[in-house]
Amino acid sequence: MTCRIAILGASGYTGAELVRLVHGHPDLEIAALSADRKAGMAMGEVFPHLAPFDLPPLQRIEEIDFAALDLVFAALPHGVTQKLVRTLPGTLKLVDLSADFRLADPAAYESWYGQPHAATDLQPEAAFGIPELQREKIARARITANAGCYVTCSLLPLVPLVAAGVVAEEGIVIDAKSGVSGAGRSLRENLLFCEVNEGFSAYGLGGHRHMAEIDQELARAAGHPVIVSFTPHLVPMSRGMMATIHAAGDAAEMHRVLAERYAAEPFVSVLPLGQAPATRHVVGSNRCAIGVVADRVPGRVIIVSVIDNLVKGASGQALQNANVMLGLDERAGLDLVPLFP
Repeated sequence: MTCRIAILGASGYTGAELVRLVHGHPDLEIAALSADRKAGMAMGEVFPHLAPFDLPPLQRIEEIDFAALDLVFAALPHGVTQKLVRTLPGTLKLVDLSADFRLADPAAYESWYGQPHAATDLQPEAAFGIPELQREKIARARITANAGCYVTCSLLPLVPLVAAGVVAEEGIVIDAKSGVSGAGRSLRENLLFCEVNEGFSAYGLGGHRHMAEIDQELARAAGHPVIVSFTPHLVPMSRGMMATIHAAGDAAEMHRVLAERYAAEPFVSVLPLGQAPATRHVVGSNRCAIGVVADRVPGRVIIVSVIDNLVKGASGQALQNANVMLGLDERAGLDLVPLFP
């Protein structure tokens, strides 16, 4: 059975990446694509690499017949999906790539995003969208909140360790780096080539919004609050993300927990103890690679986690979530070998 889907916000990087991935999916059909300023244009005009493919034209959201769809991907600005979801059929499944449904506490959402949550009654039914950590809830959900890219890269190694009690919860430091595509496609001076090339900068120091998701999910795993130190950095590359995590514990025990936890997962691989991955090992794929290395200081451990921020960090994970929600093969459309060089 073919499921009909729409991609809202298809003119952005994550929207275009969804088109690329869904186009190769055996059980999904792209029935509608939306954009705002680019409505009426062909997808190939906006993204020439997609020009050879037979795709519906970009249109405004209000022009889409949602009753004819099975699932919608919403790659829209923060705050938009909360209002939109009330206009959708109650049976329509939704994967939201914004932060609108990621935080279970509406008060936390208002604190971090500066505006009241517009769908507090729907928030409790939303699943947090990392399939490896919330697969059962995602399978039952009508709404899945695709986790943030930094969050995915950080939580995949940390949640099993916290849940197993093999990492000291105090003093965890996440030193994270992302390619520039993580900032989106909007024209901004600080993202121009001359502003980012040959440079390396930290941002969101002490207050990046992804901290709220990390805190929430680590607290869920531990059964009590866990607060970490998190600092993101912008790296002059198009794709890729790395979280270098410093923590206290036994490296061999941490490695054992992670290797056992992810042994049967198709998109997470744990390297042999003492080895660390690089972003080039996962670019273009839906994979997360994790390495555990003992620090020279006894009792200290370095964990390195890498993903492609546009795939496992956004559109690939969204498709993985959709597969789970629709009862399809979780790997469908995502059997992607990393690009190298």
